Amino acid sequence: MNIKRAKQEIKDTIEAYLEKDEFGQYRIPEIRQRPVLLMGPPGVGKTQIMEQVASECDIGLVAYTITHHTRQSAIGLPFIEKKKYGGRDMSVTEYTMSEIIASVYDRMEESGKKEGILFIDEINCVSETLAPTMLQFLQCKTFGNQKVPKGWIIVAAGNPPEYNKSVRDFDVVTLDRVKVIDVEADFPVWEEYAYAAKVHGAVISYLDIHRDNFYRCETTVDGRQFVTARGWEDLSEMIYSYERLGKKMDEDVICQYIQYPVIAKDFANYLELYYRYKQDYQVDEILSGIIRPGTLSKLRYAAFDERIEIVSLLLSRLSADFSRVWETDRYVGHLFTILKEFRQEAGKVSIKTSGTDPSEPDPYASLLSGILDDLHAGIESRISAGQSEKDLTAEYRTVFRTCHRYVQLLTEKRPEDADTAFEFLKTEFASERKTLDSAAAETSGRLEYAFDFMEAAFGESQEMVYFITELSVSRYAMDFLREHECARYYRYNKALLFDDAQAGIRQQLKDLRSEMRGEEIR
Repeated sequence: MNIKRAKQEIKDTIEAYLEKDEFGQYRIPEIRQRPVLLMGPPGVGKTQIMEQVASECDIGLVAYTITHHTRQSAIGLPFIEKKKYGGRDMSVTEYTMSEIIASVYDRMEESGKKEGILFIDEINCVSETLAPTMLQFLQCKTFGNQKVPKGWIIVAAGNPPEYNKSVRDFDVVTLDRVKVIDVEADFPVWEEYAYAAKVHGAVISYLDIHRDNFYRCETTVDGRQFVTARGWEDLSEMIYSYERLGKKMDEDVICQYIQYPVIAKDFANYLELYYRYKQDYQVDEILSGIIRPGTLSKLRYAAFDERIEIVSLLLSRLSADFSRVWETDRYVGHLFTILKEFRQEAGKVSIKTSGTDPSEPDPYASLLSGILDDLHAGIESRISAGQSEKDLTAEYRTVFRTCHRYVQLLTEKRPEDADTAFEFLKTEFASERKTLDSAAAETSGRLEYAFDFMEAAFGESQEMVYFITELSVSRYAMDFLREHECARYYRYNKALLFDDAQAGIRQQLKDLRSEMRGEEIR
C-alpha cells in the first residue's frame, strides 16, 4: 500500500488499541496489541508519518534508530543484586533500565502524556548481538527485563533486503506476533504531500512527467545507483537556498542528492530549461492580467514540453499564493480563538487598578498574557511529546508576536472595562482580517488571469488538462477553491477527462524528451 494508506492504518490501529471500556481498561488486552511492523524502501516517509500520527492522535512519540544502539544501551547495563532463595543469599544479575525505556518515561514526565508511540526504525538491520533483543522486543514488548509502559504502542520499521545488505529476516514465530504493513513508493500520494510541503515547482513538474524517476534503486556494473523521495525533497531545499543566494545549481550538486547519474543529468537539463522559460515568459505579468501578443505567438510554435513548462511556472507561482492564503487563514483563526477566550474571561477581571495607577499591571493585559502563557505551555507540551518543533514554532511564531503587541496596547491604553478592552483588540484584529481578505482577493484575481491566459494560449487542450489536474492535487489550491468560488475551474474540471489525458501528456513529453536526448533513461 502507499504511505498515505499506511498512515491511516497506523492511526486506526492506535485508536483501536487505546480504546477503553467503562472501567478505564483497554478493550483490546495488551497481549493482543500486536506491534506494527512497517516494511518499505528507505526515504518514503515512514518516520514523518509517525510525527503526524502522534500529533493527530495527541499522544507522545519516542523515536529511535536501533542501528545506533549497542546491546548495552538497548537492554541496560548488568549489575549484581543480592537475593535470598531457600534461606540462602544468592548473587543475581539484574539490569539497569534500558535507555530506550527510560526515554519513554522521560517523555511521559516532560509532556504529561501517558500514552504514545515507541517507534523503532531499521529494526531488521541490527547487529548479531542485538538481534535476539529485537526479537524479544517484538514478541514480549520488553527491553531486557524492562517492559514498555502500558498505553505505549510499538511501531517498528524496516527495509526490504533489496535495499540493505544488513537486513535480517524475521522468523514465523516473530511475524505471527506483529501486524505487518508493506509500503511502496507512490508518486501521486507523494505529489499531494509535495505541494503541501512546498517542494520546489521544478521538482514536482519534472517528476510529474518522469514518474519512473521518482524512486529507483538498482545495482549495476558501476555500483549501486538510487534516487528516493527523501533525496528529491532535500534537493528541493537546496534549490531554494541556491536561488536565495544567487548560486547556480548544476549537475554536480544535483548528483549529491540524486545518486542515479542518468536521472541527475536529465533533471539538470530540465532545471536549466525551467529557469530559461521563467526568464523568457514573464509569469508575474501574466498573473497581473498582461497577455502580450508576442507571448501567444511564441507559444503557438513552441514545443509541447515548453508549453507544459509555462503551465508549471504558472502553477508554481499560484501555489505560493494559495499557501500564503492558507497560512494567513490559520494565523487569523488562531488569533480569533485567543480573542474569543479573552472576551469570555475579561468580564471576570477585577478593574480596581485599571486606568488609575500606572505602576500597577493592567489586569486585561495580564489576562491576555496569561492566555498566551497557557497556549505556549500547551505547545511546549506537544513538542515534549515528540511532535514537530519546527512545524509548531513556525505556525505560532507570528501569532505570539501579534498578541504581544496586543498586550502592549492594553498596557498603554489601560481600558476601564472589559467591553472597552475587547473593542481595542477587536479593532486591531479587523486589520488582520483585512489582510486575509486582501490576500484572498489578490489570489482569486491571479487565478482568473491565469485562466484568461490558458484560454487565450491553449484553449481546451492537453495543457488545460494538466493545469486543472495539478490544481486538483494541491492541498492548498483545493482548500482555497472550497472557500473562494472559481467557476472556470469547476467547469473545466467537469468537462475534461483527466486520467486518460494526463497519461497521454506524460507519454508525449517522454517521447519528445527522448528524441531531444537521443536516448531513453534506462
